[in-house]
Amino acid sequence: MRSSPVLPPLHALRAFEAVGRLLSFGRAGEELLITQSAVSHHVRALEEALGTPLFERRGRSIALTAAGARYLDSISQAFALVADGTRDIRSHAARQTLTVSLLPSFAANWLVPRLAGFRAAYPQIELILAPTLSQANIAAGEADIAVRYGVGPWPGLRCELLATERLTPVLSPELAAHQPLTGPGDLLGHTLLASHRPTEWEAWSQHAALDLAAARRLQLTDYNIVLQAALDGQGGAMGRSLLVAEHLRRGTLIGPFPGFATTPGLGYWAVLPSGATDKPAATMFVNWLRREIAEAVSAGTRSTPPK
Repeated sequence: MRSSPVLPPLHALRAFEAVGRLLSFGRAGEELLITQSAVSHHVRALEEALGTPLFERRGRSIALTAAGARYLDSISQAFALVADGTRDIRSHAARQTLTVSLLPSFAANWLVPRLAGFRAAYPQIELILAPTLSQANIAAGEADIAVRYGVGPWPGLRCELLATERLTPVLSPELAAHQPLTGPGDLLGHTLLASHRPTEWEAWSQHAALDLAAARRLQLTDYNIVLQAALDGQGGAMGRSLLVAEHLRRGTLIGPFPGFATTPGLGYWAVLPSGATDKPAATMFVNWLRREIAEAVSAGTRSTPPK
């Protein structure tokens, strides 16, 4: 497609708008999920195309120039018009129903707090969540799509890895104060709370070079119950970084050890029927999931459990 002789590239405009709004190249890169140097490159290319500087560099801070402030106002209004037009078209599009099978723990601890954003972006999609500990038969049409946690892929299905989960032990601050953990070996003095995936504790034990054979364990099956037991101070849980991020932020759970463990293929997968034409709603949902998870993973990478 031939580029416009007047309009700058969209990615350059998005970079400029984010930097102008946040007054930070670094924070703009985090929001756009690109590197700070890439943001700087886009803004510099835009300034060259316009023939005028848009920002004043003041050591470690920046400020909009007079031209930059005027341009930011115009671009912000233009983006707002595009967003309004998009919402209007989507609101008048044919209603689509999408049934999603997923674990109750993923629904409660990660997806539901973000549903308002999805509904605002895709008002034409009626999302039906089907939480279950069992694997829905996607091929037989029990659901349009599944979000599975485990080591994939699964035969006979089209599986797309959304994110590899990062694992670290978590426990209540009250339990940690009562039975302090100065090193991984102190976990042997605590009950290890386990879901139906005991390999999570084994993966972390290899990461920490700790033999957990003698540890006391409590099998609770559903990860929601595991988290509740940890919050109640009944033992240590294996924290799935995406699902415990909010608890760690609030301090209702703490991660006493630095670093995370991972297992190849263990993570969150979008699972769809193999060979079938995807419903447009399924494609939109998977793309939205990918963006939201990438943003959550990026935020989690910037903050690790305290030492």
